[in-house]
Amino acid sequence: MKKAHIDELKLTDVRPGVTRRSFSGAGATLAWGTLSPGHEPRPHTHPHEQIVYIVSGHGTFTVGDETVEVAQGDMLVVPSGVLHYAVAADDEPMVDLSIFSPRRDDYYAIDEGVRGVRGVEGDGGSDG
Repeated sequence: MKKAHIDELKLTDVRPGVTRRSFSGAGATLAWGTLSPGHEPRPHTHPHEQIVYIVSGHGTFTVGDETVEVAQGDMLVVPSGVLHYAVAADDEPMVDLSIFSPRRDDYYAIDEGVRGVRGVEGDGGSDG
């Protein structure tokens, strides 16, 4: 059995203002992303379906042509292959918990220290 506590997960500095922790099984990945106010949004796509839960903070989330305001407790689905990104509001960080299916091998490789696994095109990670 694979088990971990969130405080034991590797904290990855994705880029200025964006951090991530993730945990993967054989078929899915759970990722905690923190977007700080003023971070640079990076629209991206990936082949995974992503279900997003806003743990804290607020901001906007763009999926395809649709932009919505999000806040603590909100959830949304990002379909596979659809351009998307999130922006934290100016007054506090926004933390999201995302489930990716199938597993994000790029996140898994970073967390497990595996070399040679490429990310996805334009992916700034953690949805910023």
